[in-house]
Amino acid sequence: MNEPVTSETYAAQLRRLAELTTRVAAQRTEAHTWYAQQCAAADRAVAEATEQVRRAEAEAAEARELVDRVDAEAGHLWGELRSRVRSGGRLGDPPGPARDATGDPVPRLHGVRDLLDRIRQRGELPGSANPLLVGCGVGGSIVAYALGAAARALGTGSGGDLAVGMPVLALVVTLLGPLVGLAPARLLADRRHAVLAPRPITVVIAAGLLTTVLLLTLTR
Repeated sequence: MNEPVTSETYAAQLRRLAELTTRVAAQRTEAHTWYAQQCAAADRAVAEATEQVRRAEAEAAEARELVDRVDAEAGHLWGELRSRVRSGGRLGDPPGPARDATGDPVPRLHGVRDLLDRIRQRGELPGSANPLLVGCGVGGSIVAYALGAAARALGTGSGGDLAVGMPVLALVVTLLGPLVGLAPARLLADRRHAVLAPRPITVVIAAGLLTTVLLLTLTR
């Protein structure tokens, strides 16, 4: 027969049941705490991953915008270069990006732009162009003197007001001869991508003035 359960054994069983209940409650609390921590960690990981994706998308969009700006600026500078180089038609399309290129392209584009700006700035005609400038002055004075001579001849062969006015017009045209040479001198400067500075202007006018004085002296 089974032994009767004594009060001491019953009390021990109650204590053991209480201990087990406490242990289970503690483990359940620990499990809930662990689960909450894992959920929070997962939420943080998802939030961080979402933020990283957002930053990556923003950086990618910024990179695409930079590439578009660089391509547009490179195309513009390439067009400027083609317009500055005589054989620019042979340059073709602008080259693509180098595979091993590193660094920020913006400073390099600024350097190319500064170089083109310096090329775009016209310089003065060199001293080697002085003979051509003298020729412009001499030629302009000769042409003006010839026109003046034709006007005087027309006035001499006519009567009335033409006989009075044409010699005056002829004198004015002749005296303007030193300035006529500035027109071909300007064309010469444009062809050499230079400016007609005071020195070339002085050379043209001096040569033209000397020629005009010489012609007037010889035809007196």
